Amino acid sequence: MRALSKMVKIETKLFLRDSATVTFGVLFPTGLLLGLGAIPTLRESSPETGGLRSIDVWAPTALVFGMVMIAVQHVPTVIATYRERGILRRLSTTPAHPRNVLLAQMIVAFASVVVAAALMIFLAWAVLDIAPPERPLEFVVAFVVGYAALLGLGMVTAAMARTSSAANQIGTVMFVALMFFGGAFLPRVLMPDVLREVGEFIPPGLQALTAAWSAEAGEITATAGGQAFWLQIAIMAGVAMITSAIAAKRFRWE
Repeated sequence: MRALSKMVKIETKLFLRDSATVTFGVLFPTGLLLGLGAIPTLRESSPETGGLRSIDVWAPTALVFGMVMIAVQHVPTVIATYRERGILRRLSTTPAHPRNVLLAQMIVAFASVVVAAALMIFLAWAVLDIAPPERPLEFVVAFVVGYAALLGLGMVTAAMARTSSAANQIGTVMFVALMFFGGAFLPRVLMPDVLREVGEFIPPGLQALTAAWSAEAGEITATAGGQAFWLQIAIMAGVAMITSAIAAKRFRWE
């Protein structure tokens, strides 16, 4: 435990020194939501959204930005960098086993997305009057399981990418694809039903996050045959377990 504690402290310092990751992974979701909230038309309620404002419906998507950024871009790139530079191989000969580095990296990454979520939810309520999640317990479950699914995908990349450059390129492609289906580039309410249906099964399970945040928003973004909340959670949990197993089997220390 002492070795892991030291690793967590080291990884935390390294994380905070990475200004790009702190900016886009932790601060960007809040900044994006506040920036969109400055647009008057997005703060107006509409009968088409059941009286909700567009900014209310879009809030969970802003949160997902940070989750995806950290899980599929930051974590794989850092681990691939450690492998590329021989850090993992050298640590295997010391009491600080490289598994502690991986675990510390995942702990720090998860803590960062929790901070990002807390910051965004608080400022969304304080500045834009966006109500906090209506069902906090279900929201926490969706958040944790959805992030685990994302991290599983990221760890598969970390296990297979030979260089940090390759990990970053794969992560960028995954980021764009996941955010597209999440409705970041085209609002889910405007997507064809087939794309919205596919998006319900894509990590981090944005539809489950949206439904837990606001029942009305969940109904708006769901497909006509929208999947039940707990079914989506089960699917995300399955993705997390399968990808983690693949990553563990394919992972190489050098």
